[in-house]
Amino acid sequence: MKILKLNIEEINDDFLKGTRLLCITAPIKKHLFCWHLNTHLGFGFKLCNEKEIPVQRKNRKYYFSIYHSNEANNPFIEHILYHTQYDGEYLLPELKHMDYLWLIRGEAVEDTQFNWIREGIKKISGVLMVAELTPEQIKSKGNLIFDLE
Repeated sequence: MKILKLNIEEINDDFLKGTRLLCITAPIKKHLFCWHLNTHLGFGFKLCNEKEIPVQRKNRKYYFSIYHSNEANNPFIEHILYHTQYDGEYLLPELKHMDYLWLIRGEAVEDTQFNWIREGIKKISGVLMVAELTPEQIKSKGNLIFDLE
């Protein structure tokens, strides 16, 4: 009998393949931050209550919120906003300084649009830092994976 072994690292890499990532430090309540993104940048972020990411640590489960938006002019690009802190724990322990992670995936996102998003976030009151990340900078990639369907 042949035993098949699931390659978790390959699944993690596939999920992040072709994505663009923004690390955001903004000690702003998540509903207010999304309101700013929707109002000032024209996105349609909505909370995915049924898709919170559970992470087990210290004999306790922590639930991290996810917001989702598709682009109105290009439904093949999706935007996922992760709130990376919950009750003193972090979705990505290696990036404790950030409050949000914005993941853009789908068709290739042009640099001009990506830069427009980054600069727009910087203009929101209360945002302290916005920086691009690469998937290689994230050690806890598995914590980002979920299914929107």
